[in-house]
Amino acid sequence: MDNSVTLVGNVTRDPELRFTPAGQATASFGLAVNRVWTDRQSGERKEAVSFFDVVCWREMAENAAESLAKGSRIIVTGRLEQRSWESQEGEKRSKVEVIADEIGPSLRWATAAITRNERRTPNEGGGAPGGGGGYSGGRDGGRPAPPPAPAAAGQGQSAPPYGSFDEEPF
Repeated sequence: MDNSVTLVGNVTRDPELRFTPAGQATASFGLAVNRVWTDRQSGERKEAVSFFDVVCWREMAENAAESLAKGSRIIVTGRLEQRSWESQEGEKRSKVEVIADEIGPSLRWATAAITRNERRTPNEGGGAPGGGGGYSGGRDGGRPAPPPAPAAAGQGQSAPPYGSFDEEPF
């Protein structure tokens, strides 16, 4: 059984960036998804809004905290995960969150300028206090940055860092 979801909506609160005790970045924010339809009986336009909590990790968390703001229209793909805890009053609570695999801007009503970040090696720490971080990635845990390419003869320039990966650069 596959547990994947794609949502298009507006960010309801600025991402909150935190770090685990091990130094791993995590960010969470709200997402409102509107559904509009016409009632067949009355011909009346109706609207319903669903609210979701989105959680992202590592470099995506840092990028989301830097790039997203309340009101941004985005596309999120990820998986649903239920989390349970006990409140201070002893009540059992639970909620379903979207654990993001990918986040991108919606270009239906806006434009976006994309800035590619340099890949980090596992030893660079990802900017978290006390190191941690590592390299980016989704479900496979990420891939380390490729080693620097040797300089072309007489040019003194190295090849771009994305040459050995199966994804295309942008």
